[in-house]
Amino acid sequence: MFEAAELGCKVTRAAFDEAAPALRTELLDLQMRLKEADCPVIVVLAGVDGAGKNETVNLLNEWMDPRWIITCAYGEPSDEERERPEFWRYWRDLPPKGRFGLFLSSWYHDPLIDRVTGDIDMATFQSRLDRIVHFERILADGGALILKFWMHLSKKAQKTRLKSLEKNPLTAWQATRQDWAHWRRYDKFKNAGERLILHTNRGHAPWSIIDGEDSRYRSLAVLTTLRDAVARHLEERAVTDTVSASLARSAVSLPAVPVLADQPSILSSLDMTQSLTHDIYARQLREQRARLAALHRQAVARGVSTVLVFEGWDAAGKGGTIRRLTAALNARDVKVVPIAAPTDEERAQHYLWRFWRHLSRAGRVTVFDRSWYGRVLVERVEGFCSEEAWRRSYGEINEFEEQLAAHGIVLAKFWLHITPEEQLARFKARESIEYKRWKLTDEDWRNRDKWPLYEQAVNDMVEQTSTHRAPWTLVEANDKSFARIKVLRTVCDSLERGLDKQRRK
Repeated sequence: MFEAAELGCKVTRAAFDEAAPALRTELLDLQMRLKEADCPVIVVLAGVDGAGKNETVNLLNEWMDPRWIITCAYGEPSDEERERPEFWRYWRDLPPKGRFGLFLSSWYHDPLIDRVTGDIDMATFQSRLDRIVHFERILADGGALILKFWMHLSKKAQKTRLKSLEKNPLTAWQATRQDWAHWRRYDKFKNAGERLILHTNRGHAPWSIIDGEDSRYRSLAVLTTLRDAVARHLEERAVTDTVSASLARSAVSLPAVPVLADQPSILSSLDMTQSLTHDIYARQLREQRARLAALHRQAVARGVSTVLVFEGWDAAGKGGTIRRLTAALNARDVKVVPIAAPTDEERAQHYLWRFWRHLSRAGRVTVFDRSWYGRVLVERVEGFCSEEAWRRSYGEINEFEEQLAAHGIVLAKFWLHITPEEQLARFKARESIEYKRWKLTDEDWRNRDKWPLYEQAVNDMVEQTSTHRAPWTLVEANDKSFARIKVLRTVCDSLERGLDKQRRK
């Protein structure tokens, strides 16, 4: 593969000096246009040591406005990063819409090194590359332009480069013992790099192989590729936005998905008559809280994190259930995250970004009062995103939750279900109780009018995202006491299983 690339190319200083001013102007113009667009540009620089990755990043920051560029480089993960799923630190650093993100030693570094050193076999290597493909696919589907550059040198050229760096006192620090150790394993790096590129070279995130021996050629090759790709992407986004707006105007009166009348749903199969007497509820509440407190102390000691997701109808009792649950836990180890409409900062990112950033450190509990499922509930029903977008999000959500489970996080998801009649009674009760009146809004009444649409959305959500590692628990919540005990018991059962898995590792 590398032999077939354009290696050994050179550019004279005169040719570079002639091309540079116009190219720099074009890049600055594109950067200003990107600021007004609804997409980020993600640039990944990988390749052999000494091939010019750092120099290329420095040049981009010099030629363009660095205020609108985010540059990220990664070493060994910190304790904070190790306590979260592998991709947490990359999600955290993603550039918002309108900006460039330059990534050095990014999500490709660790799989490549582990394969070269023999820490992982080929099957594991390909599995980790598959996860990268999914990650980049999610970002690209969200509108991001992803460009990946593999900076290459022959073994002889790499040796010459490292020796040249060593001779110069100002650059000697760049040629490390590790770089020389990698050079001695050049053939292994080359073979693993070829497999990496072949496996992850996709239309939504293509690789460009750049010869790094001649700095002027390397710079022009990267910058012209970047210029052409950004210009093309902005033009395509403009056309797509125009077409989408036209389709939206022509279909404004049509629901995205027709509601099928008299069709049984998953929710219709629940026994909504289940209830508990006051005495049984009080006794079981004490028992389950004590059980949860003991399990939580074990989870803190062993570094087992918990993520709890609460969804449900308005007035279904999510808030009251969360309060009963968190009362059994140490407040310093619990974070409740209420999810409302995204802020301007959150709208500038992929919709999953704000949930990734809230993941807690090892041993702690994160409670989401509404969650990423708003994508397939509120946003679907209210038309805040396209049908293509919310249908695509089922797979994106499953991948997200798979990463949480693979990291050892205990994940429990609850849909609190009540009947329309019970909801109406609770709405009217809220109107008459002064300290609860603030909970009832005009939006609650509007949502109630769309009950059939939301019920179908819930049915589809459960069918598409209730997986073996992240199942949904449907909670019959007409009786608040019954619902609270069922949730507490389910959380305890999930924690016990999670601790048992961690113990057997």
